[in-house]
Amino acid sequence: MIGFLNIGSLLLGLIAWILPIINLMRNEKPENKNWVVLSVISLSACAISLSFQIFYNYHLVKIEDWSALMDTTRAVVIATVVLLVFTLILNGLTLIVYRQNKK
Repeated sequence: MIGFLNIGSLLLGLIAWILPIINLMRNEKPENKNWVVLSVISLSACAISLSFQIFYNYHLVKIEDWSALMDTTRAVVIATVVLLVFTLILNGLTLIVYRQNKK
């Protein structure tokens, strides 16, 4: 059951990237007024994805699997930074594009 945290984290991370890309592809359509909602969902998916990783690390500490924790911590930190930075960049671009289209 705990292994699903990693799968859920991966899927939510992909959702966090896909939603702003969909927003950016639909920016030319005047009826696209739900871009804010999709951006909020994207940022929420990113936050939940990162939370799942924290829960998984807590599980490893709780069962005292120190070798697994030491083996995976660097990769988790790198993946966290990449997920967070790209999610913020994509949602920032969405905000910039839609603000320019509004003017």
